[in-house]
Amino acid sequence: MKRQLISSGSTFETAIGYSRAVVQGDWVFVSGTTGFDYETMTISEEIEEQTEQCLKNIVAALKKADAEITDVVRVLYIVPNAEEFKLCWPILRKYFGESRPAATMISAGLADTRMKIEIEVTAIKQK
Repeated sequence: MKRQLISSGSTFETAIGYSRAVVQGDWVFVSGTTGFDYETMTISEEIEEQTEQCLKNIVAALKKADAEITDVVRVLYIVPNAEEFKLCWPILRKYFGESRPAATMISAGLADTRMKIEIEVTAIKQK
């Protein structure tokens, strides 16, 4: 089975040496994704806006992998301030409310202090 590497064009991918997503068979593994708008390399100060942008970035990566957000079976949320996570719930429900993947949230520091959430997903393409 040939591995497909997917890039978002983020400068971080080249600098650090990773792919936005890796497709192996029907599986799609999307790297931890933050709320940066990769076209402008800007990031909002609000966790809600960062969450929305994270998910837009994830949807774009899944699309390149010929997958959809409803194919997500596992999601990991990382937030530096656990108390802010509740602010993300309406946005998360908008994207995952129907498919309801298995999920974990941990509170930990992120690579850049401007980042308020990072989301990693695993999907399996439905045929």
